[in-house]
Parts: sequence; C-alpha cells; structure tokens
Amino acid sequence: MSRMRKKGDLPRKTCVRCGRVFVWRRKWARDWYRIKYCSKACRSAHKSIRAGDGVAK
Repeated sequence: MSRMRKKGDLPRKTCVRCGRVFVWRRKWARDWYRIKYCSKACRSAHKSIRAGDGVAK
C-alpha cells in the first residue's frame, strides 16, 4: 500500500479561463496532462466564447 501524500505535495495547474489554481485529483490521474479547466462551469463558458457568441453564459 502506498503512502498518502500531503495536499501541498500534489501537482497544481492554473485554469485557462479564470486563472484559479487547482490541485490534482485521483480521478484525473489518467488525463492530468489534458486537464485545462478547474470546473465544468469554466469549461462550458470557454466553449461558448470560442463558438462566436462573444458573451459567456
């Protein structure tokens, strides 16, 4: 059994949309290199801006 890591020792990233720093989660272990957004709200808002609306919903 592996030892638990302290939360301060986990990898961190910055959200592309809002700039918030978020920490690695176990469920993201397989896809950590592809994670860009801190939440579903940021991901969907970023997609609506890119679609040409010009306004985040």
